[in-house]
Amino acid sequence: MSDDDNSPISARAAKQLFAELKSAPALVLAVSGGPDSVALMWLAARWRRGLGRGPELTVVTVDHGLRVEAAREAREVKRLAAELGLTHRTLRWRGPKPATGLPAAAREARYRLLAHAARTAGASHVLTAHTRDDQAETVLMRLVRGSGIAGLSAMARLTTRDGLVLARPLLDVPKSQLIATLKRAGIGFADDPTNRDAAFTRPRLRALLPQLAAEGGDARTLVRLSARLARANAAVEVLTDGAERFLRLRDRGDAPQPGVRSFEAQTSFEAEAFATLPEEVRLRLLLRAIDALGHEGPAELGKVETLLAALDQAMLDQGVAARSRSPANGRAILKQTLAGALISLARGRIHIAPAPARRSPRGSQRGIPRGPKR
Repeated sequence: MSDDDNSPISARAAKQLFAELKSAPALVLAVSGGPDSVALMWLAARWRRGLGRGPELTVVTVDHGLRVEAAREAREVKRLAAELGLTHRTLRWRGPKPATGLPAAAREARYRLLAHAARTAGASHVLTAHTRDDQAETVLMRLVRGSGIAGLSAMARLTTRDGLVLARPLLDVPKSQLIATLKRAGIGFADDPTNRDAAFTRPRLRALLPQLAAEGGDARTLVRLSARLARANAAVEVLTDGAERFLRLRDRGDAPQPGVRSFEAQTSFEAEAFATLPEEVRLRLLLRAIDALGHEGPAELGKVETLLAALDQAMLDQGVAARSRSPANGRAILKQTLAGALISLARGRIHIAPAPARRSPRGSQRGIPRGPKR
């Protein structure tokens, strides 16, 4: 760790962190009371005071109702926000909590509540306090789960979610520097024990980081890896965009599959042209179409990989059948459902359309749950 990693953030450095947000009408700051988010609030307030004109800042604390200390921590955030001249709101995640997948459910609830608060405040951005340490942990989590290069690109500085921009201005800043900033300013912060709870994956992996750092795999190295993979991922996305245009140019205007109401309700590729594309590009084309047309997505990457292998084999079988003069008479030689989408291969074309709604044994429709995430 360099000396800079333990130095407080200067006013000049903070100005650079928030510079791209100067023209926003209003900003919502997600502040839990921990050191990272309290530092975000303090730095943003100092930055805003230095502007003649700038966005209105609203601090939002989400109480998930999972710890008795959360209500007191929210009050402390409210007190500090008032001292800084900022508006504060506490929002609560109400209702039953899931027995499994609690961190993911809590994260979804938090973003949903933050998005609501942003719309109420007329804010264009929601700011979170993700740091370089968080980025490194995210890379490690996705690595052990076998993510592709899109997942290993980890978090972006700016992303769009629920019609709002999610901004992470501290993504290149180490946690140690934020703590040093608060100590110099004499500002206290809360300690969330769940950050050390070995019942959850992230704290377990966090505990491994010192050992990885001793082998050269510190947070800075992991973040550098994610940046390089993000660069590669952006290049593959450009190639996939080009492949979509290529397939549209070759489109022969085939009629939609039986049962599909209009051509716009499905995606159709010429199988022979599709087969010439690189495997990663073909996977992304399938993922895009399935996520756009399915109703149980997003599709899981591993399952799309299995689907692509089945398509490749079916296209090979179709070619053998054509050469042996025993065509399938237009019947689909492959038909599968995935993430609420129907994928089929027939007459030399790959068709992707919404899958028919499932029905119960008595014939009545039942709700279709969302599929696993990528």
